[in-house]
Amino acid sequence: MYAILEIAGKQYKVEKDQTLFVDKLAGQEGDAVEFDKVLLVDNAGDVKVGVPTVAGAKVSAKILGAAKGDKVIVFKKKRRKGYRRKNGHRQQFTKVLIEGINA
Repeated sequence: MYAILEIAGKQYKVEKDQTLFVDKLAGQEGDAVEFDKVLLVDNAGDVKVGVPTVAGAKVSAKILGAAKGDKVIVFKKKRRKGYRRKNGHRQQFTKVLIEGINA
């Protein structure tokens, strides 16, 4: 059984007992979260497609902790003008364990 759900504007294919990194969520380590924007549910060939979401379907998960992504360097330069800007960014993620899919 798997589900496709939307978290913070991004779509993820999830199964039970799977861990994944999503954009930072509000909550502490160990908190339970529920995602109700389920777009598709497949239960051994029985596929339910939402319009736009599946009615009554929820995915329950638990927050395992926070993490940071790799550093991305943003460098801007205009040649012969003396213009140089260097900036860095590290995206913050939340590690989530999928505990169950209710369809």
